[in-house]
Amino acid sequence: ARQVGPMEQSREVVVATVGDLVPGTTWKFLLPTAGEPTEAFLVNVDGALHGWVNRCRHVEITLDWVEGRFLDESGRYVVCATHGALYEPDTGRCVSGPPFGRVLVRVPLRVEGGRVIATVPDEL
Repeated sequence: ARQVGPMEQSREVVVATVGDLVPGTTWKFLLPTAGEPTEAFLVNVDGALHGWVNRCRHVEITLDWVEGRFLDESGRYVVCATHGALYEPDTGRCVSGPPFGRVLVRVPLRVEGGRVIATVPDEL
């Protein structure tokens, strides 16, 4: 097995436990990035968890319209509070709004012992 250095370990963070999020809900957390931590969020789509950096692809601002709320009224799309861009919660792809066709930055997730662990994406 490859040795994991201290720098790599700090790129991971436990963000939830399995069962914390029911389908159709979101959960905000912080990624350990250099300087200020970076906001990110989980979304449960039909029982599958997806992680995204909380940053619109149009203008680099956070998406949540109420603290920790990311889904539109229908629960089908992640919506940007500022300009109304709609993103698919499972693919991160913008389907409506200024950044049409662009994709949110995915936060890699894995489950170990019932814990959901997020890794800082390479793009950050």
